[in-house]
Amino acid sequence: MNTAETIPFKDVLLGHFEELLPSLSGDSKLRREAADYFREKGFPTKKWEDYKYVNPESILRKGLSFRNDKVRGVTENDLKEFTLVPNAATIILVNGKYVSHSKDLPKGVIIKDISDAIVSDDAAKKHYGKYALHSSDPFIALNTAMMNSGAFIHIDKNVKADRPVHIIHIANNEVSSFHQSRVLIVAEPGSEASVIESYESIGPVKTFTNALTEVYVGANAKLDHYRLQNEGEAGQQVNTSNAHVCGDALYNTYTFTLGGNFIRNNLNIVFSGKNGEAHLYGLYPMKNAQIVDNHTVVDHAVPNCMSNELYKGVIDGKASATFNGKIYVRPDAQKTNAFQTNRNILLSDDATINTKPQLEIYADDVKCSHGTSTGKVDEDAMFYLRARGIGEASARALLIRAFAGEVVEKVKIEELKNFIDKRIDEILK
Repeated sequence: MNTAETIPFKDVLLGHFEELLPSLSGDSKLRREAADYFREKGFPTKKWEDYKYVNPESILRKGLSFRNDKVRGVTENDLKEFTLVPNAATIILVNGKYVSHSKDLPKGVIIKDISDAIVSDDAAKKHYGKYALHSSDPFIALNTAMMNSGAFIHIDKNVKADRPVHIIHIANNEVSSFHQSRVLIVAEPGSEASVIESYESIGPVKTFTNALTEVYVGANAKLDHYRLQNEGEAGQQVNTSNAHVCGDALYNTYTFTLGGNFIRNNLNIVFSGKNGEAHLYGLYPMKNAQIVDNHTVVDHAVPNCMSNELYKGVIDGKASATFNGKIYVRPDAQKTNAFQTNRNILLSDDATINTKPQLEIYADDVKCSHGTSTGKVDEDAMFYLRARGIGEASARALLIRAFAGEVVEKVKIEELKNFIDKRIDEILK
């Protein structure tokens, strides 16, 4: 009998943590504090305001395995399929564990297994655990307590990386399993880089990935950060990304949910220096009974910063989507510009969208706005196209592509843009 059938999965996890702790690297005190927080809070339920439209606890109460022994090896064909940008430097993580990275790296870029880096690398030790606080969310706490591998990417000061770094996260199990995945990206002052994180899966067995990425964008640095979720229909994940943006820095983040059964995206950005800038783009084409929840927080903690947010959803079948976006403007954050837009198209009567854009403004010299819209495919535009001899299915596809294209066109890497276009066609055909 599966232990999780008789013992709550929360307690199973905490017992597993106690077994692992002596072998885990890094600060054991930090891990213990994180485990204690998780012990106190447990998994979020619908009673939590930030999780009112989704219920990860209902999935996780059934329990999952930690076994990794029944794993089909990742083949060359798998890696070829999962490689999205041929000239990128790649990092392979399987079930959250570091496997390998390209030997040929862009000049000034360092890649390490994060479990080694937090012990031996000064930059990793300086930034690890500083932007994703374990006391802010149970999933962050759980990852902080139990992380035993992952990726650390360091872009040196004033380095302009000549090609992207691509982290390929692979969920690969033949038993229903639970994984922790951890990434730390440090872009030192004056640097420029692009980092891609893509999530793939092998096999039909359900997996649950608790993914956490911390990002530091130093003064006058520029970082493009892409997250592509492309797991199969059994893939489930909570994906948290916390970014710290310094003065005169530019952080562009792109979240494309192109697969998976249950996806919760947490994106949190804090400005710590004047003239910081962030652009947040998201697209979630959905079908069948998918559940996707995008939860964003942008914290304008200092003056003269700018954020712009555009999220779009195309929802078909019995799929359910949520967008919950918050913008905070602190009392000292004068001259803030902050804009937030969420637009959705419902393609069936059974599709659902919950959207909740929010502003909390405590300064008076600001320009801030938010807006949301939900509807069906524009009937007037459909009539216009049909009147010109375009079939109904083709006309519908053209309008959906145009709607999604406003986000896709923001992608700066051509190979990624082509892949996303292809996946949208496959999802909504």
